Amino acid sequence: MRDEARPANGSPAIAAVPKIRLRGLTKRFGDKLVLDGIDLDVMARTSMVVIGGSGSGKSVLLKCILGLIEPDAGSIEIDGQDVLKLDREAREAVRNRIGMLFQNGALFDSLPVWENVAFGLLARHKASRAEARARAIEVLAQVGLAASVGDLWPAELSGGMQKRVALARAIAAQPDILFFDEPTTGLDPIMGAVIDGLIVDCVKRLGSTAVAITHDMASARRIGDRAAMIHKGRIIWEGPATALMDSGNPVVDQFTHGRREGPIQMELRR
Repeated sequence: MRDEARPANGSPAIAAVPKIRLRGLTKRFGDKLVLDGIDLDVMARTSMVVIGGSGSGKSVLLKCILGLIEPDAGSIEIDGQDVLKLDREAREAVRNRIGMLFQNGALFDSLPVWENVAFGLLARHKASRAEARARAIEVLAQVGLAASVGDLWPAELSGGMQKRVALARAIAAQPDILFFDEPTTGLDPIMGAVIDGLIVDCVKRLGSTAVAITHDMASARRIGDRAAMIHKGRIIWEGPATALMDSGNPVVDQFTHGRREGPIQMELRR
């Protein structure tokens, strides 16, 4: 049995409660079992990157935590509280603490940039329009965009600028949890590195806990403190993000190095 860490007075240390704790999370769509008993801890003020093949359940996992999909079984604890046991109002209060950067930005074409950024503040009546606009301009500056961008429409922005605006929207309400769904998809390598740098800066500035899903191994190593891989509906490996390319797990190594031959290919041939 592992010895407990003890403080100077000799009494047992109290283990920190994970910001997010998943236990036995299961989700099935018809005959397809997508999540098969997911167990995962994400500690406060850390960034967790989740990798896995297409259709492995990464997006379903995020949607379950967000409350967009109801799991069939298991628990989702945030700060030690199982959100699946909360009433609707309490669940909504938890969701309001979460910021989300969607894969393709998901900006509202019918709203100018500043209203996109301030959408959550306005929808929840947390600020007047003047206050919301001022906050939007402030947050746009944090992602490297000038105040004048606030008056543009999403269609007038490049892909990289749209990602920046989407990131600004995710952090505008100063959430303590941030989710990133394939943050560098559709970007060239340089702009991808820029977005990753902004993500790291924003997470540190807010002191937030972050969970990102990605296929981009360079991005995963840049933004993650820790990493986990989903395969066949389960977490098969977890460790430091710096170890992604040398995990010692043959499935993880094949995926991260993009090798044609390996255990994943053997399973697909059956």
